[in-house]
Amino acid sequence: MDIPLPQPKRHRKILWAGGGILGVLVLFYGLGRLKPAAPEADRQSLLMDRVQEGAMVFQVRGTGTLVPVDVRMITAQVPCKVERILLFPGTEVKEDSVIAELSSPELQQSTLDAFWNLRRAESDYSLNALNQKGTVAAARASAKEAEATLKAYERLNREGLQSESDVLRANARYEECAARLTTEEARMALFEGKGGQLAPARAALEQARAQYALKQAQTASLHVRAGMSGMLQQVPLQVGQQLAPGTNLAKVAKPMPLKAELKVSETQAKDILVGQKVAVDTRNGIVQGRVIRIDPSVQNGTVTVDASLDGPMPKGARPDLSVEGIIELDRADRALNVGRPVQAQSFATISLFKVTPDGREATRVKVKLGRASVSTIEVLEGLRPGDQVILSDTSAWDGSDRIRIR
Repeated sequence: MDIPLPQPKRHRKILWAGGGILGVLVLFYGLGRLKPAAPEADRQSLLMDRVQEGAMVFQVRGTGTLVPVDVRMITAQVPCKVERILLFPGTEVKEDSVIAELSSPELQQSTLDAFWNLRRAESDYSLNALNQKGTVAAARASAKEAEATLKAYERLNREGLQSESDVLRANARYEECAARLTTEEARMALFEGKGGQLAPARAALEQARAQYALKQAQTASLHVRAGMSGMLQQVPLQVGQQLAPGTNLAKVAKPMPLKAELKVSETQAKDILVGQKVAVDTRNGIVQGRVIRIDPSVQNGTVTVDASLDGPMPKGARPDLSVEGIIELDRADRALNVGRPVQAQSFATISLFKVTPDGREATRVKVKLGRASVSTIEVLEGLRPGDQVILSDTSAWDGSDRIRIR
């Protein structure tokens, strides 16, 4: 009879090996479908804020300095040389205070020439006027003499002592002299008028007077005077220095009143208007004011905005003091807003990490922003009141849609 033979152990090993391979494949498939672990962030290093709904003030910030309102720049009027410097920056000056003394030999010579030209013009004008007056006087005397002769001849003629022909000749002489007097008087009026023959002499005289007055003023400017009461701020001169016309000699300013000269980013300056409120922080107090001027040009990415200082000045306020100004652009009675995230701009769409209610994770969401202020920004879409978001720089997690917060 047949006896069953035992099964070889090799088949059992094959089954075990196949099962092991299948298990490894299943394990790898499961691991491949797992999501990568979310990066972690330290809660203490994150800046977070909650979305709020309510009144919102839209502001922009600018930094700058305090500058005097009343400033006088003194410049050289002629080529000259610095002889002496009498006063230095920081000195209180009055209107007639002499700051420096200059010299100019060429100006001295031209002033002397202008003086003699004036004397010559005065002489020419006087001579022409005297000549014409003398001619009028001679014509008047001749007319009077002829009139007296005519009257005498007429009286003698009535007495039969003078012939009619003599009377006629005397009358003709009188008429001739009277006509000459009328002509000379009319000529005198023309001489003295704007279009008369004395007009060129008068113009030359006035020109000489103006030229001499100019030279006198330029000579006086060699004694550099403050011209106003205040504080001497700049004297960029050295003894012996040669100066060209227009060179700055000194800067004088009144210590009060002051204004704030603020530099505002060109992207934020588009909504600034004259008359808007400004709070100027002098580091020793805040002074309220208003925008009084906006520079139409852009320099180095900023716009210069001048603000008046209407309130009492705090101690230590002086020209060139560094200040910070916050300009109020507008107010909204009801707006959804949150702290301003890093690099967030007005009317932009950005991604923010919204913290989960349990505070352990944060997921990326798209947020549409509106108008921006100094520290807050308006939220148009993507968030609701009470949502908590991360405001810190999250560029390190650009490849992740969620992070864990520890």
